[in-house]
Amino acid sequence: MRSEAVRAVRRRERGAASRLTGTLGMVLAPVILLVALALSLAVGARFVPLDEVVLSLFGQGDQNVLNIVGELRVTRTVNAVICGVALGAAGVLMQALTRNPIADPGLLGVSAGASFGVVGGMAVFGALGVGATVWLALVGAALAASVIFWFSGTRFAAGSPVRLVLAGVAFSAILAGGSQAVVLTDETVLDAFRFWRVGSLTARPVDEVLPLVAFIVVGVLLALALGPALNLLALGDDSATALGVRPGIVRALVLVAVTLLCGTATAIAGPISFVGLVIPHLVRRMVGPDLRLVLPLSLCAAPVMLLLADTLGRVIGGGGEVQVGIVTALIGGPLLVAFVVGRRGGKLS
Repeated sequence: MRSEAVRAVRRRERGAASRLTGTLGMVLAPVILLVALALSLAVGARFVPLDEVVLSLFGQGDQNVLNIVGELRVTRTVNAVICGVALGAAGVLMQALTRNPIADPGLLGVSAGASFGVVGGMAVFGALGVGATVWLALVGAALAASVIFWFSGTRFAAGSPVRLVLAGVAFSAILAGGSQAVVLTDETVLDAFRFWRVGSLTARPVDEVLPLVAFIVVGVLLALALGPALNLLALGDDSATALGVRPGIVRALVLVAVTLLCGTATAIAGPISFVGLVIPHLVRRMVGPDLRLVLPLSLCAAPVMLLLADTLGRVIGGGGEVQVGIVTALIGGPLLVAFVVGRRGGKLS
């Protein structure tokens, strides 16, 4: 009896600590996002003071600064925020639904599916506008997400995060191989695809990206609305059903949300991996598993990661540029290994 009381006290203490951390996170996350936005606009091959950055945003100041900040850096900053929000929310949804803390839209093949859809469309229809690109990316992402969600419920992958990740990596490789086969046989597709495929925030100008925000807004609203139901699904399908949740409907809506979020982000910037893995995992470690906290914090933290990765790519490029997809892979790869090793050692949840 005494040990049960001690465990109950510890659970209450952990819950109180998670709530406190969550409250602090909700206050600090927007501030950190603002700092990352300022760094993205000011830092690069040429440093621009913040007062000149502000002037350039209003169309004033030196013409060179207007060209650097008002056109190039604003584009990649806006794209980083939009794609970060989408990938962060998609990562939270995939990890919650598959009950796999190391699930990720890029790692499990959803981004590769979106890319395959775009490449196939380029090969069949030729040069595509952004409207056609996003629909093709959504179709590819939907097919890939359906396969992954189905596989996560099979006997082979259920209860084994590592097996699901390995299967996802293999599935991504198959889709990437198919994309490469198409690209290498068509020079026009190769020219359009060669930079976009590694994940670039300069692939689309702002005026083309802003109409796509509607897809991401719908996906984010769906994600926030599904948070309580996914919390209950974590108890198991039978318990969730007893509490009024319809698991089939919830899974279908999650599939729609992940498709909208990941497909749109891939259409904008190309496949970017590890953002949807790293951010939800770290946020959950800080505030606990409650998606009512994990989702909004991930919506702020994921753009921060993309903004900082893009800024770092400009700095380490030595006058050139390292694409953001490469930087996130360099950061996320070692973290994935640490997560897997930590889980085996019983140190990470």
